[in-house]
This record gives sequence, C-alpha cells and structure tokens, in this order.
Amino acid sequence: MECATLGAGCFWGVERAFQKINGVISTKVGYTGGHKKNPTYHEVCQSVTGHVEVVQVEFDPRIVSYEKLLEVFWKIHNPTLIDKQGPDIGKQYRSAIFYHNEIQKNIAERSMELEQKKYDKKIATKIEPLKKFYLAEAYHQKYLDKKGL
Repeated sequence: MECATLGAGCFWGVERAFQKINGVISTKVGYTGGHKKNPTYHEVCQSVTGHVEVVQVEFDPRIVSYEKLLEVFWKIHNPTLIDKQGPDIGKQYRSAIFYHNEIQKNIAERSMELEQKKYDKKIATKIEPLKKFYLAEAYHQKYLDKKGL
C-alpha cells in the first residue's frame, strides 16, 4: 500500500471525493505543513499554526495510480486560488500536495505542469515534502458520513 497526502480545501469534502475511488483503502483527515506540534482544529482555523487541512489517502497502486489520484485532486478544487476554496478562506485551505518520496514529487510536478495548460492564471498549489501528519480530532474523521450527507 502507498499513501498520498493532499490539501484541496475543507478536508470533509476532499475526504469524500477520495473515498469513492476504487483502490482507495482508507482515508484520514488531519493537518500538515505547519510549525506547531499536535495542532487542534481550533488552532488550525485561526491560521496560527501554518498547517493545511489535508486528507491522507491509503491506496493500492495495483488498482489505482498516484497519477489518477492527482487527476481527482485537480478536478475537485480550483488550484489557482490562494488560501481559499469555495466559501472557505484561510491558509489552512491552501492547495497543496505533500509528497512521501521523490517518485511522488516528480509525478506531482509533471501533473501540475500538465494541469497548468488548462488555466490562464498561475496554479497556486504548493508541492512540498510531507514532514509530519497530525491526525485530526475523531469527530472530523468521516464527518460527512456521520452527518448522513
């Protein structure tokens, strides 16, 4: 199994999009990309931690490729927006790909180059190494499922 860690706005909807993909084994929502250890949702929402709301996707690469996951990533949000997706505004909603290894980094960079051709505006997505993933509070996990949405 492999993991992908992606930020594309509020993690609830992003998680839902990846749950639907054949070959995705599990999803977890959390925070990464910032400076505060063990951040809380409240702290992340105040934009004082530097963290992004992300979904960590465990997938079987024999069934679904990392490239395919990135295709979904690009489709579910507007990567040209800075610190905003839909009604959500703040640094925690920035578009970001956190790669787990050099292979993912290279794939992400190529994917972004191809995606850029579809836009007049420059893509704002950041491609960064995953340093530490902090699991979000339990009530955020599978949030939309819990709410029956």
